[in-house]
Amino acid sequence: MTLPSFWEDRVRAETESKKLEKLKQNLAKYQKIKVEVNDLLEISNIDKIDQTVNLRKEIEIQFSKVKKQLLDFEELCFLNGKYDQENAWLSIFAGAGGDDAQDWVEMLLRMYSKYAKQKEWDFRIVEESKGTEAGLKSVVIEVRGDFAYGFLKNEAGVHRLVRISPFDAEKTRHTSFAMVQVLPEIDDIGVVIKQDDLKVDTFLSSGPGGQHMQKTESAVRITHLPTKISASSQVARSQSKNKDRALKILKSKLYHYFQAVKQEEKDMIKGEFKSASWGNQIRSYVLHPYKMVKDLRTKFETNDVNSILDGNLNEIIESKLKFK
Repeated sequence: MTLPSFWEDRVRAETESKKLEKLKQNLAKYQKIKVEVNDLLEISNIDKIDQTVNLRKEIEIQFSKVKKQLLDFEELCFLNGKYDQENAWLSIFAGAGGDDAQDWVEMLLRMYSKYAKQKEWDFRIVEESKGTEAGLKSVVIEVRGDFAYGFLKNEAGVHRLVRISPFDAEKTRHTSFAMVQVLPEIDDIGVVIKQDDLKVDTFLSSGPGGQHMQKTESAVRITHLPTKISASSQVARSQSKNKDRALKILKSKLYHYFQAVKQEEKDMIKGEFKSASWGNQIRSYVLHPYKMVKDLRTKFETNDVNSILDGNLNEIIESKLKFK
């Protein structure tokens, strides 16, 4: 950064500056833990030499705090992928299951929003499509925060729900599916996007600040004509801001599309989610006839389904990060 030529390429310079800032933050966390461990060791030595002081309770309280900090910091060792430190685009799409599947999308949206709140991330709905009777057909969320993509990337796949359907008058058990897609926010995708290859459409936004609040077509959809991949944004009142956000999502989709080897991976990125059905799930959430959440990749399971649906995902996400 001290080189005179460093700021000649402003985009690259800003990227490198962000990397440096994140490295400084990680180093500061490490140094803070190191100081607290040394302080705890000193207190422990005092307690060992003179037990009349009775510091055991204070030591146990401080030890629990330091242990949690250390375990949280340890996670960074498993978040060493190329884009793990980046913000994320989280998309959820209804699969097989009709109204139940659309309701399931809304349940997953709530689950991830609560998890993001625990992580102190900014969680903003960019685009949503309302369900026919209830829930959502699809939703796209912008997740901004440290290591958002790294923590969320393994959530990508089919999520299966088994429960007594609230939409069935006979109260029978139903199985429904939803597809989760997670992409990192990428500015430089290494591929030239020609303006002639982009089709930009505008439409009325839905939801807060949307068609009930304004009459202008502020929502934007951008389609990359050669691949038919599209991205939309309707969260901002400004058409230009929605266009910028839609273009960012499109760049992330295109990067992964060109990186994908298998046709089914490309189909998923393009939004062809025909596989969100039986036999393709990564995780099952069973509410009836018993309660259990099971990750089919790591075999992690818990009976505390309500806790998982309330966003307490640390254990289940860690199990995949550390799974070999």
